[in-house]
Amino acid sequence: MSTALTRLVGIDHPVVQTGMGWVAGPRLVSATAEAGGLGILASATMTFAELAAAIAEVKERTGRPFGVNLRADAADAPDRVDLLIKEGVRVASFALAPRKEMIAKLRDHGVVVIPSVGAARHAEKVAAWGADAVIVQGGEGGGHTGGVATTLLLPSVLDAVDIPVVAAGGFYDGRGLAAALAYGAAGVAMGTRFLLSKESTVPDEVKQLYLTHELTGTVVTHRVDGLPHRVLRTGLVDRLESAGRARGLLAAARNAARFRRITGLSLSSLLREGWAMKHRNGLSWSQVVMAANTPMLLRAGLVEGRTDAGVLASGQVVGLIRELPGVPEIVRSTVDEATEILRRLGADGEGRSWS
Repeated sequence: MSTALTRLVGIDHPVVQTGMGWVAGPRLVSATAEAGGLGILASATMTFAELAAAIAEVKERTGRPFGVNLRADAADAPDRVDLLIKEGVRVASFALAPRKEMIAKLRDHGVVVIPSVGAARHAEKVAAWGADAVIVQGGEGGGHTGGVATTLLLPSVLDAVDIPVVAAGGFYDGRGLAAALAYGAAGVAMGTRFLLSKESTVPDEVKQLYLTHELTGTVVTHRVDGLPHRVLRTGLVDRLESAGRARGLLAAARNAARFRRITGLSLSSLLREGWAMKHRNGLSWSQVVMAANTPMLLRAGLVEGRTDAGVLASGQVVGLIRELPGVPEIVRSTVDEATEILRRLGADGEGRSWS
């Protein structure tokens, strides 16, 4: 299935596995690449040395194109950009808009730049700065999300820019891929669907917990890091929602200290990152402290399997997923189902390429 995305990146299928923190490691990314999709490593929860090792492991597992998700506001973001260039990583994705000069440097060295956006104006900005494509996530998506549904956000972005647009938020099968292509998107990006796969390193007992949730089983909370965050509705989340502001900030500060110890970041590095985050994103210091809370709460749930003490990011599609297939099956079934739907609709004439 050829689209503007597959031609841009050099992959077989317009299916992207998103860069989920603590989840999108070398095993999942390489499996997605081998299946013909685009796997994206999550580097925000890795030290620089861990990222270098993860890239090397993916390259050992597959010779297919893959990507790395970067935090544009990280203190060592320029070093990570240089690492991607040195290692010949095909795609750099960003959860926050990268600076114009960062996009230019990556593109000058042959790296495809695909930021994630949550509004048409954000897509217009990064497109003007030279981004090759964008991922647009509607409110149905897991993790940090907005309040506009994909069915409205996607067409607004498609109308705003001329670069390839990848749809995210609410996708988990071939029906969604066919719908996204009909809108004019160049592919879909899926997080929760790949989290709930055999190759995902999330503990099995946590995966089983995900499978028990219904469509109403997620909630958008501001109490994890001060920003809207879609997660599974659990007892911990209910307690966070009911906790007072002072108590939440104290817990966040403790988690920030734990994250510093685990990653080996110096206090000065953590403060530099906080300062950069504060000024680039217009956050208060209390919001910066809350943002430092996120990695540890996600780690407790997605790595340690502590559902009583961890937060589990999830898209609303969790209510429709009941099995844990392998990544090859996920990619193959998604593309096959979309192809059949488009054939039935008479939309796949001989030799047609979707764009």
